[in-house]
Amino acid sequence: MIIKITIQRCMTLLLLSILLSCTKITSDAKVNDVTSAGKSINYQVVFRESIAGSYVKNVLGNNTYTYTYGFTDRGRGPKIQEAITVNDEHYITRQRVTGVNYLKLPFEDYFEIKDGKATYANTLGMGKTPVESDEFYFRFNGSPAVYEILGNLFLSNQGKSVKVFGGGEFSLVDKKLVTLESGQALTLLTIRGVDMNPVYLWMQGSSMVARIAGNRHIIREDFANSRLAIKALQDKEEEQYLFSLAKNLSNKIEKIKIENVSVFLPNGSLSPHQDVFIVNDKITAIKETDKSDNNDMEVIDGTGKTLLPGLFDMHTHNTKARGLLHIAAGVTSVRDLANNKQLKNLGRQFDENQIIGPRIVVYAGIIDGPGVLANKRNSVSTLEQALAEIDDYHALGYEQIKLYSAIKTDWVAPLINRAKEYGMRVSGHIPAFMSTQKAVELGYNEIQHINMVFLNFLSKSIDTRTPLRHTMPALHGYQLDLNDKQYTDFVKLLIEKNVVIDPTVALFENMLTSEKGLPSPTYEDIVYRLPIVNQRTYFTGGFPTTEVTAPLYRKSFQKMLDVIHDLHQKGVSLVAGTDGLPGFLLHRELELYGKSGISNKDILKMATIDAAEISQQADHLGSIEVGKDADVILIDGNPLKNLSDIRKVELTFKGGYLYEAKALYNAVGIKHFK
Repeated sequence: MIIKITIQRCMTLLLLSILLSCTKITSDAKVNDVTSAGKSINYQVVFRESIAGSYVKNVLGNNTYTYTYGFTDRGRGPKIQEAITVNDEHYITRQRVTGVNYLKLPFEDYFEIKDGKATYANTLGMGKTPVESDEFYFRFNGSPAVYEILGNLFLSNQGKSVKVFGGGEFSLVDKKLVTLESGQALTLLTIRGVDMNPVYLWMQGSSMVARIAGNRHIIREDFANSRLAIKALQDKEEEQYLFSLAKNLSNKIEKIKIENVSVFLPNGSLSPHQDVFIVNDKITAIKETDKSDNNDMEVIDGTGKTLLPGLFDMHTHNTKARGLLHIAAGVTSVRDLANNKQLKNLGRQFDENQIIGPRIVVYAGIIDGPGVLANKRNSVSTLEQALAEIDDYHALGYEQIKLYSAIKTDWVAPLINRAKEYGMRVSGHIPAFMSTQKAVELGYNEIQHINMVFLNFLSKSIDTRTPLRHTMPALHGYQLDLNDKQYTDFVKLLIEKNVVIDPTVALFENMLTSEKGLPSPTYEDIVYRLPIVNQRTYFTGGFPTTEVTAPLYRKSFQKMLDVIHDLHQKGVSLVAGTDGLPGFLLHRELELYGKSGISNKDILKMATIDAAEISQQADHLGSIEVGKDADVILIDGNPLKNLSDIRKVELTFKGGYLYEAKALYNAVGIKHFK
């Protein structure tokens, strides 16, 4: 059964050109720009080590500036125009931002202070409210301009904390003068409160030189040749910060007794009133509760609580800063499904607790083909280069190969054959213009993302390098008939080939059901626990919709849940992964499996013992048994009865260390569930 593709509805988004007029400030600014009025400062936007766009600052004079900003990422990416006026103290007095965000959604953000009142219009709505002169407006969407302005504010106010308009506070935690090998001196500012992780900002006088955040680097053109050197220096600063967190927030385990706790068993049942004994990093005994049996051990009261094996997130992309979020949420083991070839070093730092983070139990090396739409993590031009990449990954000790959308269809068979010669699993996206069924027949062991399953029943002509891999299942997925022979035969093929499905369905809930101005249903239970700027990320909405497409998207999302339940009922192996916000998104992924109709028992097994077996770690992880590693989590509640209690992590034990979730979250500006 091929889902009928209806005639595409032509939609034209009319983006009105807005004249960015600016308020004139009569007094002189207290800091000088590196260019005079009428000049421009140009920046490169580097994404995954390729120049992907540009950022331009235009100096109009009288503390007024305009900016343009944009970059591309496989058909996505923002395109923004911005105008800002600041006062002499570097507080924004007027700002207007227009354009499209990363998902190409149009937006406008306006703010102006006049006569002691702030007028604003943004994603959350519009209004007018009294404002203090020392409140800083941080836009919902926009260019990097706000970071430079914030940097100048901290440089001029001697590092005092800054109140944020709408709530919250930013603080300067460090300011260092750094001299590059070229002899140029820069100031590195470390700012907390903007994000869950510190913001690092490189300044030269009043001008921002660099803002490096993950894979996206904003670098002033005259410093382009120094970008990697600047990044290396920043990496060292970040590493020292994370080392200090590990030192201050980790508690070395000697002898611990968790008393009178309900223990989740490998069969999916609970055993109440148990005492669990942990010595160093091992479970040494499990007994009926006996309060007299303490043996000089530290005792933790487990009354009314549940002890679960540490959770597995089977689809992650790890960084040094993300590790803490996994542990705080009870995720003690992960698979990394695309990263760089230095990832083993990060895994070692996690294992040795130099940096707080989970065990990386599976390393998957990504390979993509050529072209502007390719994933930039590891793109190659020829089959020979792709085969050599598999050789390299095997030599590095990687267990899995992940193929991506720009892989040429005639490469797939030889790449799978090479990987399997080494005993490596093969998974990934479905290459452009190939059916999912064909990929399975050629030897895929696993399929990433539930939309890739739906694409099998649409058309072989879909270019999965583009956003069509999302929008086509969104528009037409609801039409999939789970009783149709083509679907049932495909499911039988998955079972016959023992193919694993990695749905990451929480991503699609956010894409297909979120509405602009409202908290995304994917994050609504935790959004107000996050720093204020992180909160705003989850109010921007999902894919652009109309009155016609919005209900179709919701029906297609429900059909995704239906398929997940059907696959599970028929015996297809599912793994719970996120490909997004560590910890919190796994909790939501599990909740959505519950909404699909899968039992809590099966869901908890899927995230623990089943995941350990698929990852070939079940000999020492995944269940609470004597002799196994004591990677366990203490839950304030009973997730077997109420699955959402999985969010109520109090303590995480991993690798011989005990972590308090509340302390971990507080360290990164997140409120604990209590």
